[in-house]
Amino acid sequence: MTYGLGLYLHDGIVLTADTRTNAGVDHVATVEKISLFQTAGERVMMLASAGNLATTQAVVTLLNQRLAQPDSPYNLNTARTMFDAATMVGGVLREVMDTNAKYVAGYGDASASFLFAGQIAGGRHRLFQIYSAGNFIEASADTPFLQIGETKYGKPILDRAMTYGISLSEAVKLTLISFDATVRSNLSVAPPFDMAVYRRDSIGPVKARRIPENDDYFHTIRSRYSSSIQEMVRNLPLNDWDECQ
Repeated sequence: MTYGLGLYLHDGIVLTADTRTNAGVDHVATVEKISLFQTAGERVMMLASAGNLATTQAVVTLLNQRLAQPDSPYNLNTARTMFDAATMVGGVLREVMDTNAKYVAGYGDASASFLFAGQIAGGRHRLFQIYSAGNFIEASADTPFLQIGETKYGKPILDRAMTYGISLSEAVKLTLISFDATVRSNLSVAPPFDMAVYRRDSIGPVKARRIPENDDYFHTIRSRYSSSIQEMVRNLPLNDWDECQ
């Protein structure tokens, strides 16, 4: 499994995924789960994946192959809007599921999900969550984050602190706290993480940054956040229940 998180901000988008994949306790590997499709000055598209690795890799491979097929209805370079591009990603995912799911059913779950984000020149920056059925939802100022994979442990801090108006730097910090909470509670999620930060209207190019476990900034955030929580709990008032005296 993996954890993928997309933060939708007034200033841009932060898209992050961990890199752990496993097929049992004795087969753990690191796999890149963020893909970039971009033409500087024209379009920037970022895709984060979770779920069955064979499914997600097939989708990414087909999307890349079809960039060289001008007449393909799934060529991201020809999408007029980010909505059209999200529809293309959903269509390719549906194609892969239709082809493979019936064969995988006896062995496991073939499903996958994606976070898809970016901007096409002349349009606004957008963030979508694409389900295994190929349909999708979109982030908004009222719902400024979307998650895929192992979502539950990293969600509470987002519910409390994530808003559309925070800066990209604050969003990076919040992302790392969310990932640290997930790593501490779920063995199927682990560093390194891949993170892509996109500033609104820059139209790229974007590079994915790899954040290993020993990254200085990540270490600072996780250690200071942990100590701050411990101090906060100590400073909360004690109860006056008789049975505790």
